[in-house]
Amino acid sequence: MSDIFALSSYDYELPSHLIATSPTKPKESANLLVYERNNSKITHAKFGDLMDFLPDCDIIFNDTKVVKARIYGKKSSGGAVELLLNQPLGDGKFSTLIKGRIKVGAILEFDKGLSCEVIEILDEYRIVKFYQNQELLDTPKLYKILNQIGHIPLPPYIKRDDEKSDEVWYQSVFAKNDGAVAAPTASLHFSDEMIQNLQTKHNISYITLHVGAGTFKSVETSDIRDHKIHSEIYSISDQAIKSINSHRAILGVGTTVTRCVEYFYKSGIKDGLCDLFLHPANPPQRQNYLLTNFHLPKSTLIMLVASFVGLENVKEIYKQAIDRGYKFYSYGDAMLVI
Repeated sequence: MSDIFALSSYDYELPSHLIATSPTKPKESANLLVYERNNSKITHAKFGDLMDFLPDCDIIFNDTKVVKARIYGKKSSGGAVELLLNQPLGDGKFSTLIKGRIKVGAILEFDKGLSCEVIEILDEYRIVKFYQNQELLDTPKLYKILNQIGHIPLPPYIKRDDEKSDEVWYQSVFAKNDGAVAAPTASLHFSDEMIQNLQTKHNISYITLHVGAGTFKSVETSDIRDHKIHSEIYSISDQAIKSINSHRAILGVGTTVTRCVEYFYKSGIKDGLCDLFLHPANPPQRQNYLLTNFHLPKSTLIMLVASFVGLENVKEIYKQAIDRGYKFYSYGDAMLVI
């Protein structure tokens, strides 16, 4: 048996050709692995068959919307620079990832009169303030400009430039609230038609959790309990709260929904920063079922899946998925845990 606290237990080898670099079309033709916890049965199906497997339950989605958070500009020296927004911090400050060496006080210039000043350098993130023509920008104004000049922030393992089609495919059909710098990828599988069909048999509600750049960060501590998980901005709708506070079974679509549901269940706080780390020794208490994609080795996301099914079962599920040629990560195939 593997040590559930050892980081090495969550590692696996993935052939590079199984990393999805583009979406499956049509959405319903993606592979779906169904895992039944009561008998450890694995069934291989297509995503269009999802309703055939769903128990009676309420369904919660994440309606965050991906911002065009990657922008290219130049330093005052003339050198090129690439910036990826992470999240707002309040008081006009934002955390960002900036490629290359940069100093406090540096001014970076972008299109449409957008500029930013680096005001603090942390271990990983650079804290900046954004301006347009010398006007300090708040979050809505910044997002409006980014959506005009920026690029869809495809994950680092998709080794290509973003394309116009990614503006549609790297976004859920129900995306509404600007703020994410990565898509809640389980939601990408759903078409408008599938949502309409689900509504005939299931209560559907929404939370908003703005996925941050930290979602791609691997755990680096040898004991996963020593890992400090990233925080992400969230809010929960009254309808979702009603489901959580009921005795109804809940399907969370994606790890972001799961973390949000469980954070609210433990804290009773309906909006703020979510920093809940779910793993086999800290399993979910409220959410019953999970729909998710296949995740990076050594990530908090694969540990979250293990919190539902156990570490050894995750290894078997992933082995079967690899053996059958499933596509992995953001544009990849899906798994349903019931």
